[in-house]
Amino acid sequence: MQPYGINYRHLLYFWLVAKEGTITRAAERLGVTVQTISGQLALLEREFGTALFAPEGRRLALTEAGRLALGYADQIFLLGEQLRESIENGVGDCSLRLTVGISDAVPKLVAYRLLEPVLRLPQGVRLTCQEGKFDVLQADLALHKMDVVIADRPASSGTGLRVFSHPLGESEVMIFGVAALARRFSADFPASLDHAPMLLPTRNCAMRDKLEAWLQARGIRPRIVAMFDDTALLKTFARHGAGLFAAPAALAADVESQYDVMAVGALPQVREQFYAVSNERRIKHPAVEAICAATAQSLFAARG
Repeated sequence: MQPYGINYRHLLYFWLVAKEGTITRAAERLGVTVQTISGQLALLEREFGTALFAPEGRRLALTEAGRLALGYADQIFLLGEQLRESIENGVGDCSLRLTVGISDAVPKLVAYRLLEPVLRLPQGVRLTCQEGKFDVLQADLALHKMDVVIADRPASSGTGLRVFSHPLGESEVMIFGVAALARRFSADFPASLDHAPMLLPTRNCAMRDKLEAWLQARGIRPRIVAMFDDTALLKTFARHGAGLFAAPAALAADVESQYDVMAVGALPQVREQFYAVSNERRIKHPAVEAICAATAQSLFAARG
């Protein structure tokens, strides 16, 4: 054991092997030999008194201790990057830091609308956005890798994670399509959606189940052209006329202008909801408070 604690070079080697999956790839990235990496890992495991990796085929899998160590290593190297940036930007840089996880099911326009108030704060904010699967982001939040997660659903119950959900707002859903499709299916809406070409999000998106239940209750069966994890990719297909799609009505003007589409009709019974998920029951981060305050002042309705 070193008198001053962890050898951070050893920790860096461990972190890169965990990210790359093999010692060979980590060695290539660092420009050192495989033997060097192996030796440093052995020293780190000896220092911790436990194995951090276990063989899994041709790759190395993290042990339970390794997963715990990786969570802390992520935080350490994130702080190191923030330290470097702060020094480079000058000691007088007093801007807030806000790291936001954005569920990939949240439309990009919604994410921007929710985070826009942060950019107007007088003290200035250094914003870092990380997109990913909601479950993964929840776990990262619990490890304090980020300050808040923006999602289309509340935090999952029964996970054992101590995180809290704060409603940000909701909007009814509207169907959109390029001009030719909009003109064709706007008459006799919503019955016209029966056998209409439709682009849907995967079930990773909370709105998918609500939309599907609404259609089934009315005996409407659209023709599913494609399903997407990425909402931006879905809208790109829609922009080229591949099918109709659903989006929050509060964003109608932005959706129409950005994707060159028209509203076909509204589904007021189908509502999409959005949440800020945090580690705190009462939000204390000034930038996250600004997000919630702006929403409380009818952020969605203001341009709906």
